[in-house]
Amino acid sequence: MTEKVPNAEILFLYEAKDTNPNGDPDAENRPRMDYVGRRLLVSDVRLKRYVRDYLLLRGEDVWVRTREDGSRTDADGRLQELMALYERETGRKPGAKKDLDTDFLNWYLRRLRDVRLFGAVLPIKAEGEAKGGTGQFVGPVQFDWGYSLHPVEVYTATLSSHFAGRTEGGKGEHGTFGKDHRVHYALIAFWGRVSRARAERVGLSPEDLEVLERGLLEGLLEGATTRSKVGQTPRLYLRVDWVEGFRPLGDPRDGLALRPVEGKGPEAIRSVADYTLDARALVQRLARYKEAVARVRLWVHPDLRVEGLSLEGFGLEEVRF
Repeated sequence: MTEKVPNAEILFLYEAKDTNPNGDPDAENRPRMDYVGRRLLVSDVRLKRYVRDYLLLRGEDVWVRTREDGSRTDADGRLQELMALYERETGRKPGAKKDLDTDFLNWYLRRLRDVRLFGAVLPIKAEGEAKGGTGQFVGPVQFDWGYSLHPVEVYTATLSSHFAGRTEGGKGEHGTFGKDHRVHYALIAFWGRVSRARAERVGLSPEDLEVLERGLLEGLLEGATTRSKVGQTPRLYLRVDWVEGFRPLGDPRDGLALRPVEGKGPEAIRSVADYTLDARALVQRLARYKEAVARVRLWVHPDLRVEGLSLEGFGLEEVRF
């Protein structure tokens, strides 16, 4: 019997140190912030991009991507590329865009792991219609926006660059100035859910979930290598698999508390050595539904101090990383 994907909850924590985890293009690319709570924000789109880049680096194709020359394409152009590729590979026509062949859609799902994970919207327009409709695959894996577990401070530096030969006549120097916005430190937490019913509709497999784990842990390190992203490190990954259905566990991040070391306020945190993560409330929540937990998969960075994360009796499995 083929193993099915479980209904599951995912908790993923990583740190951002002297970096800009997710710039806001509407605010001069400053780090996204909840200014009332003084919490850093990171979109689920940014997190999924790390996973997609991880897949690309391993030779897989993905639905959301740039072309080989670095240019971007919209959903309509991407679909046309894949339809042409399907015809070259199979020798069969994929059908009209308004009525795509079932064989093509099955090929599309088998080819693109990111669609099996996160879903996709296909731009399908009927002939003669101005807007038309869309074909949608609802992703079985969905993440909420991530946020820091403590107040953070954003700082800004003015940068200057000088280039020779940029003045009139090609001599001398030409200078430019720009702003660089970063956070000193943030421990960012994401909550995700996996739906078994939606997994069956798109063919998501347990192997796909294992690749997702690697994409989060390894993909963050591989993807955070640009100037604005260096300084990000995974700190904790936890997945709770339910026996059946879901239980009202709620947001697992609400069961976490970050306690600074003595003498430091939350805003003064600058490294993983400056705090302890208290997970006792999260374990107490899980204990309410212990009989409904099939297993817990866990990885904790050796430098992260965690208190109360005792999961014996929950079918604990260690994630190797």
